[in-house]
Amino acid sequence: MIYTTENIRTVALLGHGGAGKTTLSEALLARAGAIQAPGSVEKGTTVSDFDPLEKSFQHSMRTSALHLDLPNARVHILDTPGFPDFIGQAIGALDAVETAAIVVNASTGIEMITLRMMEWAAERKLCRIIIVNRIDAENVDLPKLLADLRSTFGNEVLPINLPAADATKVVDCFFNPSGTADFSSVAEAHQALIDQVIEVDEDLMARYLEQGQEIEASELHEPFEKALRDGHLVPVCFVSSRNGAGVDELLQVFDRLLPNPTEGNPPLFFKGDLVDGKGANEFRSEPDPKKHVLAHVFKVVVDPYVGKLGIFRVHQGTITKDTQLYIGTERKPFKVGHVLMLQGSKTIEVASAVPGDIAAIAKVNEIEFDCVLHDSHDEDEIHMRPLEFPTPMSGVAIQPKRRGDEQRISEVLHKMMAEDPTLRVEHDVALNETVLRGLGELHLRSALERMGSQYKIEVQTRPPRVPYRETIGAPAEGHARHKKQTGGAGQFGEVFLRVEPLARGSGFEFVDQVKGGVIPNQFIPAIQKGVESVLASGPVAGCPMQDLRVVVYDGKHHPVDSKEVAFVAAGRKAFLDALSKARPVVLEPIVNAQIEAPEAHIGDITGDLSARRGHITGTRGSTRAMVVESQVPLAELEGYSARLKSMTQGRGAWTMSLSHYDPAPPNLQQQLATEYKAKSRHEDDD
Repeated sequence: MIYTTENIRTVALLGHGGAGKTTLSEALLARAGAIQAPGSVEKGTTVSDFDPLEKSFQHSMRTSALHLDLPNARVHILDTPGFPDFIGQAIGALDAVETAAIVVNASTGIEMITLRMMEWAAERKLCRIIIVNRIDAENVDLPKLLADLRSTFGNEVLPINLPAADATKVVDCFFNPSGTADFSSVAEAHQALIDQVIEVDEDLMARYLEQGQEIEASELHEPFEKALRDGHLVPVCFVSSRNGAGVDELLQVFDRLLPNPTEGNPPLFFKGDLVDGKGANEFRSEPDPKKHVLAHVFKVVVDPYVGKLGIFRVHQGTITKDTQLYIGTERKPFKVGHVLMLQGSKTIEVASAVPGDIAAIAKVNEIEFDCVLHDSHDEDEIHMRPLEFPTPMSGVAIQPKRRGDEQRISEVLHKMMAEDPTLRVEHDVALNETVLRGLGELHLRSALERMGSQYKIEVQTRPPRVPYRETIGAPAEGHARHKKQTGGAGQFGEVFLRVEPLARGSGFEFVDQVKGGVIPNQFIPAIQKGVESVLASGPVAGCPMQDLRVVVYDGKHHPVDSKEVAFVAAGRKAFLDALSKARPVVLEPIVNAQIEAPEAHIGDITGDLSARRGHITGTRGSTRAMVVESQVPLAELEGYSARLKSMTQGRGAWTMSLSHYDPAPPNLQQQLATEYKAKSRHEDDD
């Protein structure tokens, strides 16, 4: 098929896990002739879920790019994961399409990801349609589901077709409104669509209301597109990917009604120094194949055989083999070796990619997620408005099973983070610990399995340590004299100092109040060095110390024997002496936790937080989704993602950020002190 930008449709299939997006993709590909027969998720034969881990888990973990040809259109489809642990992949797909197709399981109805995807798609100004899948399942109440969709998302939600013949087929309510549906009236549904669409076109509205003229569906293309762009219409399509009901009608909607790149809302580009959308001017790309190239990389795959694959959406210009492209602000271009179109795991070389196309380039290591490709330095400062990804909260501490694998693990983690913007690696120097963070336990488990199966790296895992700190509870003074005589030149240094507690979050201060030259200025840094050597390991539990001031106010020196090393030792001993009298205390981190869930689960959530020594600071939201704001000790939140999932049937989500440090309860202080003493004795015995 020879096609132009006006013939292209781009659709992301979004929705909660289990809605049947991958099975629907198979049905669409088969019906359009792109594959011979639909594959099976259970048998691991689908085009989308080609990854070995996806076949093992029997659900999508990555976004897959697919395409099919219709009589008047080439349709690019992005099949996205729906489980909360892999939602980052679905969010990344939003900037590659004109239309967000939210797939709803007729049996389970509106779920958490359904809500979020509708909101995220609206925020990115995408045209939206709702696909109700599995309409032939047992005990489904489709009239109630349609009513729920309208009450949740607004009266702009209207069916464009309706189930018929006991959900074995659907009847069209827009182009050819005739026949009988299983519920509702085809004629009434048709009239509701007409009334909704003409509201965005004053001329049509005048003809309809003032002159009483009938409006044909053929006259409604432009107002239909405008209604989609404005969010004034969200069509509902009924389908069963299992028995094929509605699949042909859905393809017809893709072909005849969905916007092409010239009809959808323009992508959210900015030009300039982008900081949260500030300090930059909005930039409008033009879907013109003759303009300068502008393409956005929305997905990166690091394949052990193919290398890095940058998957992008072309927004402007034409990319062909040998096109010279720049990456972001890079000054040196690269030459395109091959332009690839994807069909799941298969790469198909094509002559060119025009505005609207979703394509890929292989083996360009400099390509990163969210980068912009262009062919002129005029576009150096163009960025896509940043997507807001959920904060990865679940964590696991990792270390290599084999000594010497540290560098390989670092390289593999870097590759995995390049593919997944919701994976994060943290290294705590104080704890000497590397922590891999993700959106849930399943997310982390799949990442660890990928490290083993794909990269042949074995790691040991355990829960991350809590970053406790220590401070002092009262002022105190300390004194130490360091004197050493071994024949010849000796060592001498004497230090008087005091310690003072500071407000939480103040850190550490070192103050020189020595007068009269009793300690020469050149030795003051040595005293500070000795003091700071103690800060890394406090006296109670061996945790880093903070929120205290050390004031050196007196001392003695010897004109011959005083050396830097002597004052390092004296400063260290004097500080330890002061700490023993200053009532040292262990501090525990307190985090701000925000938990979002349906109202029905809020009582369980607040009760659970209270049992975890949490303090509820507020609640907000609606009956559809409430947000609980709280402050909770970090130590109490180990495994909280799984617990929240259990309390809310998978419909809850949460984020946290460090608030402050507070003194730990006495029993916890005693426990940490006992563990530290036992560890110290063990190290001394060794």
